[in-house]
Amino acid sequence: MRATVIHGERDVRLEEVPDPALSGTGTDAIVRVVAACVCGSDLWRYRGVNPVREPARIGHEFVGVVEQIGDRVEKIRVGDFVIAPFYDCDMTCANCRNGFSPSCLEHGAWGGRDHWGNPVDGAQGEYVRVPHADGSLVATPEQPADELVPHLLTLADVFGTGHHAAVAAGVGPGRTVVVLGDGAVGLSGVLASRRLGAERIVLMSRHAPRQALGREFGATDVIEARGDEGVAAVKELFDGIGADCVLECVGTGAAMEQAIASARPGGQVGFVGVPAEGNAVPVRRLFNTNVGLRGGVAPVRNYLDELLPEVWRGELQPGRVFDLTLPLAEVGEAYAAMDERRAIKVLLQP
Repeated sequence: MRATVIHGERDVRLEEVPDPALSGTGTDAIVRVVAACVCGSDLWRYRGVNPVREPARIGHEFVGVVEQIGDRVEKIRVGDFVIAPFYDCDMTCANCRNGFSPSCLEHGAWGGRDHWGNPVDGAQGEYVRVPHADGSLVATPEQPADELVPHLLTLADVFGTGHHAAVAAGVGPGRTVVVLGDGAVGLSGVLASRRLGAERIVLMSRHAPRQALGREFGATDVIEARGDEGVAAVKELFDGIGADCVLECVGTGAAMEQAIASARPGGQVGFVGVPAEGNAVPVRRLFNTNVGLRGGVAPVRNYLDELLPEVWRGELQPGRVFDLTLPLAEVGEAYAAMDERRAIKVLLQP
């Protein structure tokens, strides 16, 4: 089969690799990928911020059709159209039951290893072996129409991650919200905040197309300023003290500082930006203002049962963050387009 391999900084290649096979554990499945995508967190390796030590499979968001299952798989069937979270989990351990499946005691990573040490395929390829089929995979009610696929794909990561930022920040009816980051996760955070009943949602963005989509997703205000100027603009909107809830969807130290400074005393910051470039938390500011900080790796598998019905019925359309679709053969261009901010998020079709 063909799969994407990252070799180093700005060097991703589509290569022929061995077809996946069931491992013998009885719990796995082989899924034919129908759609995958490039994530903002993939760009940290692509840009060389996180060095690539050796060639590796890449990609962690996909939906597809089940082709084979192990003899211990009970819930998932051959022919099911399934959504996979951006990690493998069993959904039976204490951490999964407590709502934090990324910390599954049998955790595995796409493009890495499963709980038993077996290699796992990256999502940007033609097939993926899923180690815990009954835990990781969620089947849709039936085969989806083509136009629904992009929206379902966001449930593998980006929309669930934006939703986690909003939940972690305490977004709810009547709340005021600031979203830092106008990428797919930040825009998903805007949509999630509207869904959760926020009264006013401010998107920090300097890019007109992203501003437009943010407004369609529910942003009531857009602020282009950053840093201290951005904080001042936020406080001007909210009684000089800041917002109830702030979503940090970037992952840099500067974004974290701005997020915390934008929250009112006693407010809450929800962070889901993958930490990079020496990110640090100003603990003294948190202490002095009683601002809360919560977030981390989004437990998207735990949110799937809640979010899938609304996406399936068309009440939520998070897949609008995909503004470029390319064949898998052009995966290099997909990375370049996102790196150069020519695309919000790129959907790949094998």
